[in-house]
Amino acid sequence: MDYDLIAGNTFEDWKKLYPLLEDIVSAREVFWANPEYRPFEEAISNLSIGEVEVKKAEERLRRFAPYIVQVFPETKDRLGPIESPLKRIPGMKKELERLFDGQIPGQLLLKCDNQLPIAGSIKARGGIYEVLKHAEDLALQNKLLTLQDDYSVFDSQRFRDFFTNYSMAVGSTGNLGLSIGIMGAQLGFKVTVHMSADAKPWKKDLLRSKNVTVVEYDSDFSKAVEEGRKQSDCDPNSYFIDDETSQDLFLGYAVAAYRLQKQLKDLKITVDENHPLFVYLPCGVGGSPGGITYGLKLIFKDYVHCFFVEPTHSPAMLIGLMTGLHHQVSVQDFGLDNQTAADGLAVGRPSGFVAKTLKNLISGVVTVDDHPLFVLLKTLIDSEMIHLEPSALAGFPGIGRLLIDPAGKKYIEDHQLKDKLQEATHIVWATGGSMVPQEIMAAYYQRGLDYCTLK
Repeated sequence: MDYDLIAGNTFEDWKKLYPLLEDIVSAREVFWANPEYRPFEEAISNLSIGEVEVKKAEERLRRFAPYIVQVFPETKDRLGPIESPLKRIPGMKKELERLFDGQIPGQLLLKCDNQLPIAGSIKARGGIYEVLKHAEDLALQNKLLTLQDDYSVFDSQRFRDFFTNYSMAVGSTGNLGLSIGIMGAQLGFKVTVHMSADAKPWKKDLLRSKNVTVVEYDSDFSKAVEEGRKQSDCDPNSYFIDDETSQDLFLGYAVAAYRLQKQLKDLKITVDENHPLFVYLPCGVGGSPGGITYGLKLIFKDYVHCFFVEPTHSPAMLIGLMTGLHHQVSVQDFGLDNQTAADGLAVGRPSGFVAKTLKNLISGVVTVDDHPLFVLLKTLIDSEMIHLEPSALAGFPGIGRLLIDPAGKKYIEDHQLKDKLQEATHIVWATGGSMVPQEIMAAYYQRGLDYCTLK
């Protein structure tokens, strides 16, 4: 295949430096162990954000709890106003062992962000947090609020009238747009969501039903972000939420780790030197898996091992981390088309902010084809009656790759984990699915059934 120069090198030059690129650009499934992974204390030493900032984010969410519960009554019986269950999935574990043709040592759980209230996906964490932070900043600056007030005052005509003077915008493949559109419109903001070609029609329809303006693009995520930022910059009262660079989104996701810590304790699950924790996170631009990884590392340090999982046609974070070019390179530069049924993961260029922050903290990256996602979707419904959208199944193949792939086995050996696997906990992060219309979920299930029949 002919390639133009990529950051000054030919593809052949890059392949000599990183032989795994041959498989990556051929859209083959791979396991990549991060050679820059470092012990926690070393990895964290030069970062500009720390535990203080994450704790402040958690405090802000607590201040907004009375408002959230008031306007979204479905949040009343939760661990936090915006939280999801952590479930053991023994039936799925048996099915995975059948599919992987091998035992999964330790226990398997699902972090059900598909059940997050308000927006039904992991994006409800960072997206809603940044909307709330911006609303609080404006209210404080304009003397409408003090930090000691009952934040249920946000649910008043006075506040809604105030926020109608301000606009909010975001570029999205779908789920981030839903969280920001629903929350922003609820507060009274004029919200515009710039959506890439990968975004599903039902997500656009849902946003429009909430009086959110949807701008559609024929190109991918990066173009939607670029155009959205450009248009927002023309209006001094417009606030652009940038999925590629936002520290506030990142911190909103990081809070999830503290909630997970409590859930593990409630389930009497230990995480320590002899009880390692493995977490598998679907990855698009990197904000949500990056923030969660950061939070988990703050709490569990070297005892947690986090793996991102990307589509074989959209391994943006993998290529960025492997080459060290981060956001300066895209999957298209290496001849990949960024086309995948996992719409939330259809990102050609990673977040440079996240990649640089996580470069010594992330254990590795796995890639997965589209077909297994539908087989896993069907299997999870059959074994546990849990419905996820295709992108939310991406974490499951990470387990198999870690345990079966030679590079995964080497990671286990290099980190002296082999004798500890029987006491390990594996958590797959289910990023979305509860808002998918029934007829579309039925079509996903049928597609999984068709693939199983073909086998």
